[in-house]
Amino acid sequence: MLQFFLVCLTAGLAAGIGTGFAGLSAATVIAPMLIAFLGFPWYESVGIGLASDVLASALAAWIYKKHGNIDLKNGSFMLASVLAMTVAGSYFSQYMPDMEMGYLSIFMSFLMGLRFIIRPVTGQKSFFSRSTGKRKTMISVICGLCIGFYCGFMGLGGGMMMLFILTFILGYDLKTAVGTSVFVMTFTALTGAASHFYFGDISGMTAALFLCALFTLIGSVATSALSNRMKPENTNRATGVVLVILGIAMIVEQVM
Repeated sequence: MLQFFLVCLTAGLAAGIGTGFAGLSAATVIAPMLIAFLGFPWYESVGIGLASDVLASALAAWIYKKHGNIDLKNGSFMLASVLAMTVAGSYFSQYMPDMEMGYLSIFMSFLMGLRFIIRPVTGQKSFFSRSTGKRKTMISVICGLCIGFYCGFMGLGGGMMMLFILTFILGYDLKTAVGTSVFVMTFTALTGAASHFYFGDISGMTAALFLCALFTLIGSVATSALSNRMKPENTNRATGVVLVILGIAMIVEQVM
């Protein structure tokens, strides 16, 4: 019971840090940890991670909005296209093998951490940053379709993909990119979680869902407030350190 509580506590707080600092999906941390330390099935673990993301992302988005760091217009266009494909991704995801997908999610979480440490996302300007509003909208919609399917299928990494699109392709500064990303992820996570719970079975996992959601919310609110006052590279590296440490712990747990 103590191990169960500690895993949910660590997973939730770490997921909250990733959400508040870098706009990552909570499932990026929660799903691999539930698989590695508690032996939960991959599909249901992703559902719990996505459900934990809903309130955390919503409050984080509200905090970023208070600081003027959200682009609601392009974010809404991306949101519509993301939601259109999230359910489709969730449907096909249920047919994937638990063990292989679990190992993949653990390894990807570790790689994301390394990416943030070695090369922080700082919101560099791109060619598309000078594009017209119509062209930006088209890019947002096309990229959103791809991100939506990936979010529904894998359940993790969608926030990082959105961050990449918004900064390196659309030329957003990091804080606006993170704010817009968590705004979109609020609804993406809700749709993805509902789909996973509909196609899957979380009976006996409600305690993990409640604890992970609670601690993710706490971590997200705290780090969102800090993020708006910190340098972008510092928030990226802080997220990276957390992901790498947890990634190593999960890999060791699987090897042992």
